[in-house]
Amino acid sequence: MQGSHVFTAITLSVLLGQSAPPPTQHPHETGAPPERLGVVEFETSCDPALRPDLNRATALLHSFWFNAAAAAFTAVGEKDPACGIAWWGVAMSRWGNPFAPGRPVTALQQGRDAIAKARAASARTPRERAYIEAAATLFTDFETVDHRTRIVNYERAMEAVHNQYPADKETSAFYALAVNQTALPTDKKYTQQLKAAAILEELFKTMPDHPGVAHYLIHAYDHPALAERALPAARRYATIAPDAPHALHMPSHTFTRVGLWEESISTNLASAEAARKAKAAGETLHALDYQVYAYLQTAQDDQAARVVRELDAILAEVNTKEQYGQAGFYAAAAIPARYALERGDYKSAATLAPRETAFPFIDAITYFARAVGAARSGDVDSAKSAAGKLVELRTALLKNKDEYWAQQVEIEHTAALGWIALAEKKDADAVNFLKQAAALEDATDKAAISPGPLAPAREMLGELLLELKRPAEALTELEAVMKKEPNRFRAIYHAARAAALSGDQSKASQYYRQVVNLCPKATVDGRLELAEARKQAARG
Repeated sequence: MQGSHVFTAITLSVLLGQSAPPPTQHPHETGAPPERLGVVEFETSCDPALRPDLNRATALLHSFWFNAAAAAFTAVGEKDPACGIAWWGVAMSRWGNPFAPGRPVTALQQGRDAIAKARAASARTPRERAYIEAAATLFTDFETVDHRTRIVNYERAMEAVHNQYPADKETSAFYALAVNQTALPTDKKYTQQLKAAAILEELFKTMPDHPGVAHYLIHAYDHPALAERALPAARRYATIAPDAPHALHMPSHTFTRVGLWEESISTNLASAEAARKAKAAGETLHALDYQVYAYLQTAQDDQAARVVRELDAILAEVNTKEQYGQAGFYAAAAIPARYALERGDYKSAATLAPRETAFPFIDAITYFARAVGAARSGDVDSAKSAAGKLVELRTALLKNKDEYWAQQVEIEHTAALGWIALAEKKDADAVNFLKQAAALEDATDKAAISPGPLAPAREMLGELLLELKRPAEALTELEAVMKKEPNRFRAIYHAARAAALSGDQSKASQYYRQVVNLCPKATVDGRLELAEARKQAARG
């Protein structure tokens, strides 16, 4: 073994059933262990001696290792004053994650400055100049032109580059990412995602070790109806670029969608460790959020609790000026909320301490958990107070024209009203509110920043109907959740209860066994629900 990261590559190759691509040597680390970032061949007119450096920078960009990519592109630009594409790379690194809901102003200013340097460098070829002008649309007049308009303009500009250079595979990959970036969460035909995937699938046939192709395929298929299609890319990406923390994390998007919890845990353990070594606290927290989600579905509550205890120390290292600062804050709010709600610990959920951030949709996570927790604990006044805060946060999002996250907070608020109505013994209102929340949630989709809702609205509707002694209706709702969100512990457990109460003992037994099979590594004392499932499964 030449180093721990080579061991990681081999370990993941065995785990995921894939062979790792050949290692690439960092050009400035003679004698260092080989660096694995995938295979990239980015044709440019820059100094041929700098080609390995430029390929490495582009590989980092493809795996969303933005700070490292910006530093690598900057080094190339400083060595070759006529390499305008290097400053394009800096700009795209400052743009960051294309699926993030917003950008820090600092990042947008840095991106615009990089575009100015790229233009001043006078790139030698029309293709490179076209790349630079396409990227410029993301930053031009960002103070007055809204985010949606700018990403649509970028997609159109990249389409023109793609049409002009159809055989250029790097252009095709970047264009596919631009197409997916403009997908609307309300489009259940997945028009943009499938358009992007069609381009990427063709590239994947001839570029199986390209980090961007595998990565972008996972994003294109990161939806319940499409997720199975991403498994080949998901099982390969971690072996393509095991030195990039995000490449180790990204397969878990697919594993989460299809309910492969142990695979999600394994790849996120590797991702979090790589991110810690890279001192990327936001990326560490992002991996931990997905990791905790998987732990909770398999009743490994002690492992989830360990992560909860680590949060404050990791969060203190997050750079709030970076885009992944946002992902870090999201995870720091979501992890304790998930830990309480997934375990049905409503008293703890009701007392979660809010952390005020610059992102209203992140702050809403804690208030949603507090509202549901208080309502389900019988503290109606506290629940109403937290629900009122959700209204304020949604208003702030609408003021900022952030319609997607405003809708997500509205879903949370409506669900909270359902539990408040139940606590007030307004049963019909409770059902109506949770039906509304479920319909709203079905009409949209989760963001890439999250493994899934804190509590799926339709799952909560099923639990509510169980409490109202309407098990047949509850079973219908819970089985719908199981199709959309496979292998969720709570959905399956409550479906087993609903089936038993409906008189379908065969189905109940089947679901109880499924709960037990989900949890081979469960905490020794387990959850009460797991103990009950084991007892019922043993009875047959």
